[in-house]
Amino acid sequence: MQECIVLQCFCLKREQVETPHIPVLLEEVLESFKEVPEGYFVDCTLGYAGHSLAVLQDNTQLKHIGIDRDDEALAFSAQRLAPYAERSRLYKGTFATVLPGLQEAPVTALLADFGVSSLQLDKKERGFAFDSQTLDMRMDAKAPLSAYEVVNTYSKEKLEYIFDTYGEVRSYRRLAAAIAEERAKAPIESARALSEVVKRVIPSGGKIHPSTLPFQAIRIEVNNELGEIEGLLDAIESRHYAGEVVSLITFHSLEDRLVKNRFRKWSLECICDPHAIRCTCGKGHALGKALSRKPVTASKEELKTNPRSRSAKLRSFRFKRDS
Repeated sequence: MQECIVLQCFCLKREQVETPHIPVLLEEVLESFKEVPEGYFVDCTLGYAGHSLAVLQDNTQLKHIGIDRDDEALAFSAQRLAPYAERSRLYKGTFATVLPGLQEAPVTALLADFGVSSLQLDKKERGFAFDSQTLDMRMDAKAPLSAYEVVNTYSKEKLEYIFDTYGEVRSYRRLAAAIAEERAKAPIESARALSEVVKRVIPSGGKIHPSTLPFQAIRIEVNNELGEIEGLLDAIESRHYAGEVVSLITFHSLEDRLVKNRFRKWSLECICDPHAIRCTCGKGHALGKALSRKPVTASKEELKTNPRSRSAKLRSFRFKRDS
């Protein structure tokens, strides 16, 4: 049996905490949980606790579990959620490893926001920003693999794979070659230096910064983000509860595809081979249904106040209630 890496519980301090963070799709998340029964709400990506705080305020029947791999995020959220200390527990770790080991039950609402948190983006020393003087990108600052190792030690062929698969970068071969050439002179020490290499291959122009997709690809590799999402979906599938609502926010097509395909699988009444002449499984195998056919996106009002919400997509799924 795999040992769960949890479980340091953080003590909550009764202090008031100000934060510039605006949680994406907040009203839409609250709407998805408006009819959940009594139980536990699990925020798999706690961050600044913006979503968690609002859900706790709106749902007095729910107890709260917050998960994050970032010590700084956990410390900040512990202070922010101090008024709800009796209803809240925080755990350190990745959601794919923490969730299967949780003893609290039933979980009736579960949220994951797969975007990089503002806490990480806004702090230059974390190495996520294009102009950062460091090259890190670790969501858990104690993790062994950083962007520095990926950029400076991965083979050109492996860099090509990462840029192509995780970033869908059109010029992935030329970019990998440019990085290999640059690091042969001296190690690439900062995100700013890496961004300058990228701009020599991918010209500026259009709506997004040239480094957006390459940085996304490196970040996904460093933090095993797609593997973590698959692990979370596996954990939900294996231990879901009657009536549980799962709301997942994605920010790019790779994440959204994983969620969409898993929700589709959970919605199937028939599990026969699609090439079978007739159904022999008897149907009735659907675990529940998606709450909307298409993903929910940010309103015009939210886009004006929170530009980071422009690529956010929310998909929600409700598991069947007990008959």
